[in-house]
Amino acid sequence: MTLLRRRWQEFLEFLFRPETDMWLVVFRVGLGLQVVVYTLFLRSDWHYLFAATGKGLVSRELGEAIASFDSPLIPKLGWLVFLGRHIGLAEETVLSVAWACLLCMGCCLLLGVFCRPAAIIAWFLHLCAAESGELLAYGADNFMTTALFYLMLSPLPDRYCVDCRLVKTKPRDPRLLGFWRRVLQVHLCFVYFFGGLAKSLGSGWWNGSNLWRSLIRPPFDLISPDILVRFKYALPILGISICLIELGYPVFIWIKKTRFFWLVCILAMHAGIGLIMGMYLFALVMIVLNLAAFGVGIRVPWHPAGGTRHSAHFLPKQQLSP
Repeated sequence: MTLLRRRWQEFLEFLFRPETDMWLVVFRVGLGLQVVVYTLFLRSDWHYLFAATGKGLVSRELGEAIASFDSPLIPKLGWLVFLGRHIGLAEETVLSVAWACLLCMGCCLLLGVFCRPAAIIAWFLHLCAAESGELLAYGADNFMTTALFYLMLSPLPDRYCVDCRLVKTKPRDPRLLGFWRRVLQVHLCFVYFFGGLAKSLGSGWWNGSNLWRSLIRPPFDLISPDILVRFKYALPILGISICLIELGYPVFIWIKKTRFFWLVCILAMHAGIGLIMGMYLFALVMIVLNLAAFGVGIRVPWHPAGGTRHSAHFLPKQQLSP
């Protein structure tokens, strides 16, 4: 019984490890930047992507019908268009207002103004856009929706929010801050482990053929095929490295001696995906998630203070590592 009680206590200490709110600062600012970049990227194509039948690239109704197979309760832009019609607003006007609101919420998150409402509205509007564009959505949309969901539930506002300067709020419970960071950390471990496991089951990542197909497929073919052919022997090495990095993430990211190295590898992997394949939004959201989950307060092996150049100044020694 004593052993069971001790294990339970250790589990609670793992879940509710006291943390500062610096990881939340990185999370909020990073997602605010993500939302702003997302809306600006889609500025010229917003109506083209989400217009009704006969007006856009792909019918919005088709994407929403496919999404309704999962659940009819999933928010969609069609809901907003329906409400707009009842107050005399055209579809184009509703879509323009939705885009402007999403951009505004991203700016609010960047500045730390009305953080909680901004996070909730940004999550809702992005989810509507992602589900209405179901046929065109990819991994960046899924991770962005998930990240905004965690942000709106996190103990906002943080110390650098404008909200805190305008309205004096009590400091957040360090254990509550630690809990939400731990949830984010565990979620990433599951994502990378099962992603790496799925890649490892086939032969495409071991012989480099999956990388080859990914890099020559439009619109990701930013690198000339001639260059890829010249360095074709590096593709299997890169494929195997990606599998090992993702499979080892749930283990080596928790070990203090290997955490910094593994974080650098995972950040380099996503930066490479963004630069080589043009998947900038996907790369940005994954970098933000990793920095918030494991980057803040990480120990840098060669730094005399035992932490990053900046973290050593604002984090107590016992909170330097997550």
